[in-house]
This record gives sequence, C-alpha cells and structure tokens, in this order.
Amino acid sequence: MKFDRFGRLALRAGVVLAGLCVTAVAAAQTVQTVPGMPPVSNSNNMYSNAGFNMFSPAVANALPRIYVPNLRSNDVYVIDPATFKVVDRFPVGHSPQHVVPAWDLKTLWVTNNAEGRNDGSLTPIDASTGKPGKADPVDDPYNMYFTPDGKEAIVVAEAFARLDFRDPHTMALKSRLDAPECKGINHADFSIDGRYAIFTCEFGGKLVKIDMVNRKVLGYLLLNKRGMPQDIRVSPDGKVFYVADMMADGVYLIDGDSFKQIGFIKTGIGTHGLYPSRDATKLYVANRGSNKVHGPRGGPGSVSVIDFATRKVVANWPIPGGGSPDMGNVTADGKWLWLSGRFDDVVYAFDTATGKVKIIKVGMEPHGLAVWPQPGRYSLGHTGIMR
Repeated sequence: MKFDRFGRLALRAGVVLAGLCVTAVAAAQTVQTVPGMPPVSNSNNMYSNAGFNMFSPAVANALPRIYVPNLRSNDVYVIDPATFKVVDRFPVGHSPQHVVPAWDLKTLWVTNNAEGRNDGSLTPIDASTGKPGKADPVDDPYNMYFTPDGKEAIVVAEAFARLDFRDPHTMALKSRLDAPECKGINHADFSIDGRYAIFTCEFGGKLVKIDMVNRKVLGYLLLNKRGMPQDIRVSPDGKVFYVADMMADGVYLIDGDSFKQIGFIKTGIGTHGLYPSRDATKLYVANRGSNKVHGPRGGPGSVSVIDFATRKVVANWPIPGGGSPDMGNVTADGKWLWLSGRFDDVVYAFDTATGKVKIIKVGMEPHGLAVWPQPGRYSLGHTGIMR
C-alpha cells in the first residue's frame, strides 16, 4: 500500500502528540499529596495553577487592591493598583504585620501581633468590598498560614516559639505545637506534596522542619549563629527551598527532603522577601538595605532577580535615592512587583520588565502587604503563597 507524504506527516504528528500527552499525564500523577490537598497539576511547576491571570471563581467579585499593614500607625492603607493612589485607610489592631489571603480566597486576614503586649488579634477584610470586619482576639499572630487541605489556619506565635492550629473561619483554637529551639519563628513554605513545612527561626539563625501529617518537629538546621533567616520559598519543582537571610545578604539553598544546605546566592544588603514570577522562571528577592531590625531611611535597598534554572542573579534593581523593600507580591498579570518600604513609610511598585519603580506614601513602617486578587486555586498563607 502506498504511504504518501501526508500520511507520514500525520504519523509523526500523532507520535508527537502522544508523547506530549504521556508527559502531561506523568506530570499530573507524579506527586502523591496528603489527603484533602488539591492535586499537583505539574510536578515540574507547583505554581502552574497560579500563572498569568489564572483566577479562581472564588475571587470573581474581589476588588483589585493593594492592602498595606502599617506596623507603627496601626492601620491598613488601601491602594488602587490601576491609579497607584491610596483610596482608603482604616484602623486595625496593634502592630499589624501581614495581610494574609485565606485558603478559600474569600477573606484577607490582618495579623495584629501586638508586639510586647497581650492583646493580639486578627482583623478580617471582605475581599469583595475592601472593608474590615470585627477583629478576633488571638495570641501573638505575627504571621499566618494554612494546612494544605485548608482545614486549619496556622497562626505563627513568634514570641512563644509556637504554632497554633485554629479553625480557618472562626479562629477557635484546636491544637498547639511548640518549636522551642526556633526563636523568632515566623515565615514558612510547604513541600510539594504537603507532607512537611520548613519555618525560619529569625533570632536563632536556624530552620525547623515540621511534619504536617503527624504534627511534630522533625529537626532543626543551623545556618549561622549570627544569621537572621527571613522569608522562605520553594522552587517550582519542589526540590530546593530558598531562604533569605538579612545578615548573610543573600539566599541559602536547602534540599528540603534531606534538610541540608546545598548552596548560597549573594544578592544584596538585608535580604528579606522572596516572590516567584508569574511564569515561575524567576525569583524576586527584596534586599532591605540594612542588616538592622530597625534600619535607616534611604538605605541601599534593591531587588535582585534569580533565575530558577541556573540559580544565578540575572538582574539587580536599585531604588533611586535609596529605600527599604521588604515584603509584598506580584500582580496577576506579572507586570508589577509590589513591596513595602519598611523604613521609609512608602510602598514600591517595580516594573518587572524594566526594574523601574513607582513610590507611594503610606503609614508608619509598612510590612507584609498583599496584592489582591491573585491567581491560584488556594492560598497557603503569608502574603499569598498561591498554588
């Protein structure tokens, strides 16, 4: 039988398509997640469901806003990202640290940890109106995360070196887990399968690995006795945890499974916040411009851009006149990186194509701002760890 050119082309196309289908199926079936956790669509990119404008129906009515908690003025400023102007402001509890999207994406929580006091609280924000609700009294909520199945909130009680597991809606306490060697426990990220989390210990130069299934401490890893690890973010393939250290002026690379340091990347002074790009090829690193907890205004703050594939810095974006970029996130279209200016009472919007920056005046000592809405099926907490 004659097999013409078109037949050969069709056969080749079929082989290619079959190969792509096998690859896609393999990627979807590779990761065995913990019960209740949504499946991992692509084992090479756990952020694949939080790509450009990939919104969940849960955020269909959310106002596009930037929510800025101001630690010293005890309020939240609200910015319209379309105009780069402050459009609202409201008081919250004492010492608001972060604005945290809930696992179900319907509420934003302001973590008011009341530094040095005992009247901490969580203030809910209705994402559809941008307005706050009644605060819930909670012990020392410096930061907050959610279990991968969404059934519990994890309030990070920094002053007590403790994790409090709470109802994600009422915030009623369900259980507690002490991590006594993790002084200054604050930031975290989760393994690709949800089986463990790694938290940073700011005042001990350590990391702590937590078994999320059996709720126990698996061990500690000392990075440097004089170190101050801050934010932590896992690579798209789930193999390497990137840990910002404001004393080391760079990022440690940690093999999550073996819980060992495998590298270090120098970035800039006061390395602090970590945010993946929307296409998951880059990691934006906020360098606060000072190694001090309370640094000066106008320091040599910058943003470094790390390529995930090569683990090398491919760009550095300085702030004209100096600044103190701290924490925030990336817009849904990937075009802007919003960060608080911790020591300068401003926020920054970096153009991710050019590194140029817009500066907006806000309250006193802004910290973990949230960009909302963000793409993704669910949030694991902080200022938006979206999956």
